[in-house]
Amino acid sequence: MKKAFLFPLLLAAPLLLQAAKPTYSLVVYNTRCQTITGFGAASCDGAMKPFGDDTSPASKLYGAKSKIGLNIMRMEISPSFTGDNWGDYDWNGSLPSAKVVKNRGGIVFGTPWSPPGEYKTNGTAQGGNSDSQGNQRGKLREDCYVKFFPWLNTFLKWMKDKGVSVDAVSIQNEPDWWVDYSGCLYDPQDLVKLVKNYAYMLDREANPGVRLISGESLGFTQNYTDPLMQDTACRKQIDIVAGHLYGHAPLQYMKKSAVLPAKYGKEVWMTEHSVTDNIDHLPNWHENLIFAEELNECMLAGCTGYIYWYMRAHWAFVGTGETKYGTANKKNELLPRAFVMSHFAKHVTGSTRLSTSKDKTEGEGDAFEYSAYIKGDSLIVMAIDTTATARDLKITLPYTVKSGMHLLSTGNETENLCQSLTLTIDEPTNQITVEMPARSLNTYIFMIDQGSAAIEDVKSADTAPKAYYDLRGHRLTAPRGLCIERSADGHSRKVVF
Repeated sequence: MKKAFLFPLLLAAPLLLQAAKPTYSLVVYNTRCQTITGFGAASCDGAMKPFGDDTSPASKLYGAKSKIGLNIMRMEISPSFTGDNWGDYDWNGSLPSAKVVKNRGGIVFGTPWSPPGEYKTNGTAQGGNSDSQGNQRGKLREDCYVKFFPWLNTFLKWMKDKGVSVDAVSIQNEPDWWVDYSGCLYDPQDLVKLVKNYAYMLDREANPGVRLISGESLGFTQNYTDPLMQDTACRKQIDIVAGHLYGHAPLQYMKKSAVLPAKYGKEVWMTEHSVTDNIDHLPNWHENLIFAEELNECMLAGCTGYIYWYMRAHWAFVGTGETKYGTANKKNELLPRAFVMSHFAKHVTGSTRLSTSKDKTEGEGDAFEYSAYIKGDSLIVMAIDTTATARDLKITLPYTVKSGMHLLSTGNETENLCQSLTLTIDEPTNQITVEMPARSLNTYIFMIDQGSAAIEDVKSADTAPKAYYDLRGHRLTAPRGLCIERSADGHSRKVVF
């Protein structure tokens, strides 16, 4: 066993008298799980105001060269045909930020809160859950199912004409939530009928590579996800199964909802949640560690994409300038929660998760949480400690490693939001002990020893026979364009030829 020290160890007598730190053990297995597409946030009206031309949040958060490294952006497809007749709440609002994200190699997808009001049973884009709206349950009229995907096509064309090729469109934001704002209700079988009979009308020829996302239910419930995966026709059309986490922790409904999509090679995205939403203060460090645990638990639940709620809010990634929430809430300045997200966005994106001896399987918010990943010749271990006691973490890896780096966030001071520390490894080893400070978020990145026999296993995994499918799930005789690559061990990823 090798121990990596961040600083030289001084063998002074007073230190020898101190009690040794407790040591925890973690084994990382060479069992590959899902490949992670990325992390992001929403650029929508509301807390993002002033909306539109202010692209500072997107500029600070997105791209490999940014401090945070987000690569997925969610925008609203407002209930408009032209993007010009919904006041300042239209398709124009997210366009400037979408251009920033696309120019930095990111993914942009759109979600309708409601289709146009004239398509609905209550004649308005609003959900209908209020006295002023007559408490009419707003649903898509069956005679307008045939109009739904052509309407999405108008959005895709409008965005493309404005310089943004949208990568995916969703069917509906929270189809199971009756609201007094923009909204539309669907029963699970409504979605099956809509997708099965009409999703073929999504113009994939004019929008190569565009993918279809399922309805994003409020709590990621199986009754909204499984029927779409169980129906063969629907399964051919749906590329991404999505949902939110309101009311349910990731390792509850989301984990169950991810089983069938994983079986059929579909991605699983968590597309909206705001941890400690609507609080009257900036999140403290413990609350930010709870956010880190949610990110970690989503990965353990089988998530391939995590999209937070607003980019800019005092409980999000970029400050709003409202001093009532604290002087640190500076307009368009990065907040601590953004640096928590950076651990995952900058390092887990593009990796494949590996199972560990301490993969959390249920519940939420333990004192310690872990996950592990492989990306190229790097092994990545995430460790979260919410306690007040520092510990050592003894890690056994599936490959021999020769060097490493420790990215550390403790939240004590501004400069400690994400420190980069070198791990000294005297000679190649597959067992290493690292420091895990109190109340910390840790990313340990180890470089696999290229001279070891273990690296041959990595190369073998990369060169094993692969199969290729188009975005509708049809097997291809040869890969072409944007397609799904499925390796011999059953894992899938998007590739471009």
